[in-house]
Order: sequence, then C-alpha cells, then structure tokens
Amino acid sequence: MDNNEELFPIVDEEGNIINKATRGECHNGSKLLHPVVHLHVFNEKGELYLQKRPDWKDIQPGKWDTSVGGHIDYGECVEDALKREVREELGIIDFTPTKIQQYIFESDRERELIFVFKTIYNGTICPSNELEEGRFWTKEEIIDKIGKDLFTPNFESEYKKLLMQ
Repeated sequence: MDNNEELFPIVDEEGNIINKATRGECHNGSKLLHPVVHLHVFNEKGELYLQKRPDWKDIQPGKWDTSVGGHIDYGECVEDALKREVREELGIIDFTPTKIQQYIFESDRERELIFVFKTIYNGTICPSNELEEGRFWTKEEIIDKIGKDLFTPNFESEYKKLLMQ
C-alpha cells in the first residue's frame, strides 16, 4: 500500500518549491501541484517498456503505464529522483537519460508537474514488487490498444503528444 504520509514538495508551475504536503493531501482532490519524474525506456528495436500498476496503487490501479514513474520526495532534486525511481522500479543503475519535456498533468484527483525523460537501454530489467509486471511493447501494439482502457490516461496523453513520431 502507498504511504499516505510520505512528504512531497508543492511547487509552482515553473517547479519552484513553495510548500510541502503528504501524498494523501496531494491525492485527495486538492490539486496541490507536486513534481513527478517519468522515464520512457526503449530498446534498440524501438520497443517501449511499459509497467503494469498493481491493484493496490491509489491512482490508476491495474493499468499499463510509463516505464518508470514516481514522485519527487521533499528535499530531492529531479535527477536524484529519476535515478532512485529507475533503480527501485526496474533495477537499472547505468543509463543515460535525455530530457524530453516538462508539463502539467491534471486528473480529477491530482495535479502533477511531470519531468519527462527517455533512454535507450538493452540490459537486464528486474521489475520490483512495486510493479505487477512489465514488458516491451511495439509501437503497433501500443497504438492498437490506445483508447481501450488498458493504459493510464496520463500515459496515453504523453505517448500521443511526445512519443508517437
């Protein structure tokens, strides 16, 4: 189960820290803007690794999502959060991220400032128990499943906007 007492920074639209709040406060519909990192992991064939969120997650349980996604902890910088989340979720230590963009995503329960990165990685991936499962998907497989309630709305939006080229 997610730790609702975990502290997140509250930021303005440029990413400047203006306060702090708990995960529970950020995910209760308050729309407190909090920062998140995403990493899209591609292999040399151009396939994209996706993770399936476990049923115990408080946001979008059971849906397929970005390769790596996680909150930035209070007091942590974007780069350190990215390295920590990639290590925790996929067991990857050595990778070279390229920043794609940052944008604000809003759902009915939360508002996130998302820092989006991508990498090409051909090594071993060891998904943690934070994930239900994970695998590489072809572009055709992803496009075929968009709009069929299999992916998180956030992933679908990000894929169409940033990765579909």
